[in-house]
Amino acid sequence: MISYRPLFRFCVEHDISKADCRKDCGISPNTWTKINQNKEVSLSVLTKICQTYKITYGDIVEYTHETQEEN
Repeated sequence: MISYRPLFRFCVEHDISKADCRKDCGISPNTWTKINQNKEVSLSVLTKICQTYKITYGDIVEYTHETQEEN
């Protein structure tokens, strides 16, 4: 399962609201909804976030073996 907990943690640590992150990175509201729901998004979306904040994929996404039902 994909999780964007690292991205949300990064935002909190750097005092960036989710709305500001979405706007800063030029991410559409529909795509941001997918991120909030831990659904897969394209690599180009993740790249936008990494380029905007000068971070790596590992800083914004993690993979776990849990299924959504286990959460």
